[in-house]
Amino acid sequence: MASTEITRYLTVSETEVGLDPEGYLVDLDQWSPAVAEALAEEEGIELGAEHWEVLEVLRAFYVKYEMAPAMRPLVKAVGRELGPDKGRSMHLMRLFPGSPAKRAARLAGLPKPSNCL
Repeated sequence: MASTEITRYLTVSETEVGLDPEGYLVDLDQWSPAVAEALAEEEGIELGAEHWEVLEVLRAFYVKYEMAPAMRPLVKAVGRELGPDKGRSMHLMRLFPGSPAKRAARLAGLPKPSNCL
């Protein structure tokens, strides 16, 4: 992984979690469900079962492809894993408003998707 500058820390269960300038984890190994909850709280998102399903799909995608998916591959992966009703951009926009691929990757403890601005 490329060296990334830590610009701030998020304290989770007495652990300092380093974040880059855009709020992504610097050390992906520091991710935990508690870190996801803390990041979501910063964004005003309360993680429910549907959020966790998407985060799990994202984390599995990262393990398989060693990259966080942009929106189109994210929609496809969610549809394949969770069914066509959930594999729609509108569903992901409802869960992760704004830029679902970026927001969900951040909460899943993954790097920023490479082709997201």
